[in-house]
Amino acid sequence: MPESSTLIPAKIAPVHLGRDAYVYVRQSTLTQVREHTESLARQYELRERAVTLGWDPHQVKVIDADLGRSGSEATAREGFKELVADVGLGQVGIIFGIEVSRLARNNTDWYQLLDLCALTNTLIADSDGVYHPGEFNDRLVLGLKGTMSEAELHLIRSRLTAGLRHKAERGELRQGLPVGFDYDHDDKVVLSADEAVVEAIATVFRRFAELGSARQVLLSLREDGLLLPRRPARTGRIHWTAATYPAVHDFLTNPCYAGAFVFGRNRTEKRIDPSGRVVTRTVALPRDEWAVLIPEHHPGFIDWATYEANTAQLRANWRPPRGTGGGAAREGSALLQGRIRCGRCGRMMQTGYSGTNGNSPRYVCARAKQLYGGEKGCQSLGGKRLEQRVLDEVFAVLAPAALDATVQALRDAEQAHATSLRAFTLAVERARFEADRARRQYDAVEPENRLVARTLERALETRLADQRQAERDLLAQQARRPVQLTEDELTWLSRAGADVKAIFEAPTTSFRDRKQLLRAILTEVVVTIDEEKRTAALTLIWQGGASTELAMEMNKTGGHARTTDEDTVSLVRRLAQNYDDTTIAMILARQRRRTGTGLNFTKARVKSLRVARGIPAYQPPTETVAPVDDDAVVVTVAEAERLLGVGKVTIYRWLNDGFLTGEQLTAGAPWRIRIDQAVRDRLAPEVPEGWLRLADAAKALGVARQTVLHKVQRGELEAVHVNQGRRKGLRINVNGHQTGLFDQP
Repeated sequence: MPESSTLIPAKIAPVHLGRDAYVYVRQSTLTQVREHTESLARQYELRERAVTLGWDPHQVKVIDADLGRSGSEATAREGFKELVADVGLGQVGIIFGIEVSRLARNNTDWYQLLDLCALTNTLIADSDGVYHPGEFNDRLVLGLKGTMSEAELHLIRSRLTAGLRHKAERGELRQGLPVGFDYDHDDKVVLSADEAVVEAIATVFRRFAELGSARQVLLSLREDGLLLPRRPARTGRIHWTAATYPAVHDFLTNPCYAGAFVFGRNRTEKRIDPSGRVVTRTVALPRDEWAVLIPEHHPGFIDWATYEANTAQLRANWRPPRGTGGGAAREGSALLQGRIRCGRCGRMMQTGYSGTNGNSPRYVCARAKQLYGGEKGCQSLGGKRLEQRVLDEVFAVLAPAALDATVQALRDAEQAHATSLRAFTLAVERARFEADRARRQYDAVEPENRLVARTLERALETRLADQRQAERDLLAQQARRPVQLTEDELTWLSRAGADVKAIFEAPTTSFRDRKQLLRAILTEVVVTIDEEKRTAALTLIWQGGASTELAMEMNKTGGHARTTDEDTVSLVRRLAQNYDDTTIAMILARQRRRTGTGLNFTKARVKSLRVARGIPAYQPPTETVAPVDDDAVVVTVAEAERLLGVGKVTIYRWLNDGFLTGEQLTAGAPWRIRIDQAVRDRLAPEVPEGWLRLADAAKALGVARQTVLHKVQRGELEAVHVNQGRRKGLRINVNGHQTGLFDQP
């Protein structure tokens, strides 16, 4: 090493030789560790240099825990953390590194190490010499070297990124391809040569075009038992798995399947987690921020216009934000879900359900009340009459074109079935190939080698089971072949016509299919209600921009027979003086009472009835119990438990036996119990001497137990209730009492 012998003694003092010498070894990547062996050997040779400068061999410590790790940050470098910690503890006399860039590639870590070395009198040595960070000149040189090391890393990254970007702009950058694509010998992207892979992916796009929902595609693939190909980047081998939502969504959203070359779809972001570690995550960028986008770069499964339509459909299927409508067509009976717009505020109206069975749709615009504290929502109306009015207009518009569409659909049914059947046929072919290969492997093994034979036997049985399942799926799909109409039948159909309305209302047509049909025709329906005239103005906006104005009569308010009976209203009026709406709803439910429309009473419906009939709400008293006179109060069961010190079961038994006096405003209502001084006197902490239990008292008097209880109720016998100790219960005084003639049971 080119060093002046006169400078070394001035730098290296006995205090440094009394500490350990640390040699820090690092390579940025595992490829460098494997291939750049000369640089690695030079770093390990620094141990001999430390011995040459005066340290004993046992004092030299080599830290090589960071081989294969970048020096751009210290969070993932455990060896560097150990070095910094030992420097801070004053255990290090000198640090050896082949160059500054091995210690750190950023100034944050580098200057932190320099500061600690200056405070603990630690030297730093590289291939150019020995430096003391506490001296100004040495600190200046080390600082410049650290800055150049950081700038060098920046320049390397800039050159590499610019080269990748320049090649990507021409569409020539070789990237990892999703399953279904391969590179040919000219590095051109082509479709996979495996027909089963191509057909399985094409099936996903065909079913999405038919169903319009990634979830529905997933369910249909699962129902038919079709597997999807996947190719993990770590292995590069294709394997077949059951359909999952991430797999289906990846097929539909990856622009490579639309024949486009894309570079820079994601961005890497860094943040510091609560533990202080730097966390890196990948964020997907919007399409207008992609670095490179070249449509029609290679053959695809769909074109770019279809890809944009698919992504727009997927975005529309998301849960809509507040104040808007939309979303995928669902199972509910509201046919205009996500298509009704309020004519007053312009917001999309929400869908709800009511009725005895909860299947009557209703469209409500209540966002102004919910979000901005308005007194009431804009408007609401029932769905049955609205939907029927819209359907009548839709069928009237479809009538001229319905016949031709039906005939064409029948003619295309056979072709569509054949296309769908191809995926199942290829799946059977693939399963047979896998089974034949497993059989050949099993036949090739030596019979005596049971360790291998058993494994191959299990694999063969699995492949045979997969083959049988694929064949069953193919037979089931072949059984779904549509009936072909002859030319005479098609001619008759042309004369007789097709009843599209009957097909729409058929029991086999699901609500989701009906909604899809309406969405293919209607963009939205704008509704404006005239409360005074009880009419609704409808504007039907068709696909393409045309619109139709309609008017609809609404139900008249008042004067109808579906009102709550007066007996129930009178009961609610009485109960509202003592109970809140929740308790009233519970009482009415126990009595099996219903609203005028046949619904069960709830808190909201009780409140609505009170407001409609002008019944004031219950005002709870300020005191916990209601005093009746000087020594008596009227309380609930819970308050009676607290005042008397007994349980709920005992309270109800006393009410039944007449030991307590209480009342209910109506059947099922909470009890109102009267507690006075006489009741309190009947409670005793201990059993009075000579007083007997109920059974013993009945035996002593020679009468039935019920007769004893009647005498207690009439005051003919004294009785107390012991509420403490192990001898709790009723105690009766029978001393001096004579049994009468009519007291026999």
